[in-house]
Amino acid sequence: MLGLLLTIINLVYWAFLILFIARMIFGFARVSPYDPTWGPLMRFVIQTTEPILEPIRRVIPPAGGLDFSPLVVLIGLSIIQRLLISIF
Repeated sequence: MLGLLLTIINLVYWAFLILFIARMIFGFARVSPYDPTWGPLMRFVIQTTEPILEPIRRVIPPAGGLDFSPLVVLIGLSIIQRLLISIF
């Protein structure tokens, strides 16, 4: 049972990690959400990550055109994952 819980924690961590990295790549590549090829995937990534990024952006607004909220989320996810694994 414990092994299953740790596997679920790791799967959720990696899923969010991939989503946030995809969000950063789409942002750097300036992909349009209306692009016929990448648009549907980008809209999914935005809809999934925006509820987590928005509260952080209110605390740490973009500075000089750079949005540091995905970096804060990635660090926070790593800390939460390690904390949960150490608890269990």
